[in-house]
Amino acid sequence: MVGTRRQPSAKHSVGEDIAGYAFMLPTLLVLGMFVVLPILYAVFLSFQNVELLGDIQYEFVGFRNFFRLVGDDRVWIALRNTAEYVAVVVPVQTLLALVLAVLLNSSIRGKHWFRILFFLPTVTSSAVLTLIFMWIYNTNGLLNYLLALFSLPTYNWLGDPAVALKGIMIMNIWATAPFYMVIYLAALQDIPQSVYEAADLDGANAWQQFIYITVPLLKPVTFFVVAMGIIGTFQLFDQSYIFSNGTGGPNNATLTIVLLIYQYVFRNLQMGYAAAIAFFLAGIIVSLTLIQRYWLGQETPD
Repeated sequence: MVGTRRQPSAKHSVGEDIAGYAFMLPTLLVLGMFVVLPILYAVFLSFQNVELLGDIQYEFVGFRNFFRLVGDDRVWIALRNTAEYVAVVVPVQTLLALVLAVLLNSSIRGKHWFRILFFLPTVTSSAVLTLIFMWIYNTNGLLNYLLALFSLPTYNWLGDPAVALKGIMIMNIWATAPFYMVIYLAALQDIPQSVYEAADLDGANAWQQFIYITVPLLKPVTFFVVAMGIIGTFQLFDQSYIFSNGTGGPNNATLTIVLLIYQYVFRNLQMGYAAAIAFFLAGIIVSLTLIQRYWLGQETPD
């Protein structure tokens, strides 16, 4: 005799719900205290003029902080620098990560040691890497020595506004590409080998297999890598701060949006205006992520 499935009682269901929320409570408290409340407070600050000297005083100014963005030349300089940085670093680090992953997923000798060697910059402190590259970029540093050795022009990497930001780009591409390489490498190992064997039987060469099999199957991973790259590069701060000693120099060449927010908070004590700039940056990141999602999509092709 087949019995019917017993339906849980309402009392039992409520008890399970309470137990579930009880287990979630510590996480909800942490998220609420360190994520939700700071965001709500930042929203509040963006509509205020905050007086930090003496007793903290708040003055509601409406959208004045956001209107001020339009006429602030430093905001647009910082946005231009950040956009240039994103436009160069994200595509290059994504392509480099994919190429390295494909190479290290092949049957080359010593690939396990190469994986460890390439990943070392990712686990090194960003501040330490920046100091090392500042020594390399010094006028009498290693990079200019190598350029002079091959009779190539040398540069004042730290003091020339035309090349200062490019020096940070090179450093970050070298440091972040291995992280995304590992993500691509894990995705490549999930692609069935039988797909490549079938393509090989059909006469597809290595390049055709890469273009028509590997790249399409990695489309969801590419979306993730590009999205994380955009978010990370738009938040460039520590390298720019260390390179310029917090000024964004030379001649605002390394001034980024996040560094500008820092300056308005800790130097000009304008927390309300800095919060407005932060939401302006958040809007740009969300918009670009949505556009990129529309272009790349997240579904694996059939």
